[in-house]
Amino acid sequence: MTMIVLAIVVGAAFGFMLDRVGATNPGVIIGMLRLSNLHLMKTIMLAIGTASVLLFAGLMLGAVDPGHLSVKDAYWGVFVGGLLLGAGFAIAGYCPGTGLAAAATGRWDGLVFSLGGLAGAAAYMASYADVKATGLLDPLMGGKAALGTLGGTKYPAVFPGVPGEWLGLVLGIGFVIVAVALPDRLRGSAGQASGGSTD
Repeated sequence: MTMIVLAIVVGAAFGFMLDRVGATNPGVIIGMLRLSNLHLMKTIMLAIGTASVLLFAGLMLGAVDPGHLSVKDAYWGVFVGGLLLGAGFAIAGYCPGTGLAAAATGRWDGLVFSLGGLAGAAAYMASYADVKATGLLDPLMGGKAALGTLGGTKYPAVFPGVPGEWLGLVLGIGFVIVAVALPDRLRGSAGQASGGSTD
C-alpha cells in the first residue's frame, strides 16, 4: 500500500511540474519543435543532464546500487516506434505523459489524445503476434546493452573499453551545458516564441 501511495504522490508531483513548465500546452510543445520557443527543450535537457550526473556520480561513489539499474532491450521496433511517437508528438503537440497531465488539468484535447493512446495500445496488444513475426522485436546490439561497461552489472557494452559511469557523467554534464547555452529560440520572432494559446 505504501508503494501505491508513493507512486500517486510522485506521479502527482511530476504532473504538476509538467504543467508548470508548459508541457501540458500543445502550443508550447509545437513551439519547441519549430525551434521558436526553446524553454521546454532547455528544461528537458537540464532534467536529463542533472539526473544523469546524479545517477552516475552516485554509482561511482557507491551511493547507488547498480543492481537497481534496468537497461531496456534494443530492437528495430524501438526505432520504428520512436518515429511514430515523434510524428504523433509533432501533430498532436503531446506525448503520452504530457497528454495525461493535460487531461488532468481539464484539457479536452489532452483527454482525447490519452483515449487515442489507450486505443493504440489495445490495437498493438491485439496485433502483437503479427508484429513479433515481422522481426521488429528481435534484439539488436546484444539486446540489453549499455553504451559503456557498468561495474556490478552483467550488461554487455557497445563500447567495451569505456567505463559506463564516466561516459554517463560526461554525457550528463554535456546535456546541462547545452541546456544552459541554448538561446530562448533559434528561429521566429518573439511573438511566435510565445508557444501559442495557453487555455
